[in-house]
Amino acid sequence: MLPLITHANLNSPLAYRQGRMITAARYLADVNYCAEHLPPSRFVLLACQDRYAFAVGFGAALVRGQSCLLPSTHTEELIAALASTYDGLYCVTDDKACALSLPQTQIADGLLKEIFLPEAVTVPMIPASHIAAFVYTSGSTGAPLAHPKHWGKLVINVQSEGARLGIVPGSGFTIIGTVPPQHMYGFESTVLIAMQNGAAFDAGRPFYPADIEHAIARAPRPRALVTTPFHLRALLSGVGEPSALDLLVSATAPLANALAAEAEQKTTAPLLEIYGSTETGQLATRRTTETAEWTTFEGIAIRQAGSGVFASGRQIEGNVPINDVLELRSDHVFILHGRTADMVNVAGKSTTIEYLNHQLLSITGVEDGAFFIQSAATEGLGSTTRLAAVAVAPTHTAESLQTELRRKIATAFLPRPLKLVASLPRNGTSKLPREALLELIKASPDD
Repeated sequence: MLPLITHANLNSPLAYRQGRMITAARYLADVNYCAEHLPPSRFVLLACQDRYAFAVGFGAALVRGQSCLLPSTHTEELIAALASTYDGLYCVTDDKACALSLPQTQIADGLLKEIFLPEAVTVPMIPASHIAAFVYTSGSTGAPLAHPKHWGKLVINVQSEGARLGIVPGSGFTIIGTVPPQHMYGFESTVLIAMQNGAAFDAGRPFYPADIEHAIARAPRPRALVTTPFHLRALLSGVGEPSALDLLVSATAPLANALAAEAEQKTTAPLLEIYGSTETGQLATRRTTETAEWTTFEGIAIRQAGSGVFASGRQIEGNVPINDVLELRSDHVFILHGRTADMVNVAGKSTTIEYLNHQLLSITGVEDGAFFIQSAATEGLGSTTRLAAVAVAPTHTAESLQTELRRKIATAFLPRPLKLVASLPRNGTSKLPREALLELIKASPDD
């Protein structure tokens, strides 16, 4: 049995909503109140946008012995598939206009008001063997897939993360996140890390640069920003001098050294990248401005086995294959060379989508952009024959952008087509689902 939260002083902050402190005791009272009002089902889909409401719904589900479904999207097709797979599935939401075709429990009207706070609250104990959540892949390389996560392993992992990042009991950190709690990265690094290391999180999910800056400025120090390369780039370009931070954390895609250095200089905070996946959870970190090497969390090993690379450890659900190209320096240190599915081979030349994206984004005037493999039938190592790209570049034409790309990459890798668009269909963690990119190309068929 492991505690839901580890705050030694229940009068210490666990969250902030619009700058207002919520204590650990208040959180436990809200969890108990919510748990009493949940229907008797084994499965609940958490559809809360407010990070605190999400944490309350999550805690209440665990108290009731339920498992939380955390899909990356809420399309009608996916929701229908989940409802047919998980008997009695319902959703907890803080959106009065929630249109999900599931039985709903509204979380905002009752428990986020001032309910009676008991004189004494106790911290619930949750079985380590309980499946706390089913998390889903982003769909960037295909249909989302579910992965069960046991409470005990989640606790070990986020406590290991806290030790690596310096977010430990007594440190007093406040965590601001630009990523949704339904995604594995946001789930672990903005919610669970606070619950299991005596820290606090901001309940919002700022997206635009001014909103991110406002959330940083109002958060008590020490404060950490948990974000993505896309959001970080937008913050630095949209806000001249962001408020000071004490820690920057980035994940979901490798960060360019130049961007990491700029971020550290402007925020006066060290920047650590986290490496991991939905399948494995977080595995390793690096300080980008100091080294290209990643070092695994305590208790995690990455080893070669046959033609594959696998991660294992007490906090990982089994022996899990890694779908990236890694250069192993030891069981605990490696260099990341890109995703296996992102390897591109055209006319005898090889590169990666990551490298091509880096070259595209380095062109002056390109605000956002991405390469991708256009034909699903030709995906895979050594079999790609055609690339496409989309870009947000208001000062360019498609022709001028192609001219700039010719100076940076081999002609074989020039995208056909290259589309200029107003914005890219990024999801909550700034990733680009492949199907959304294909639809974007179809919507504007001419080169």
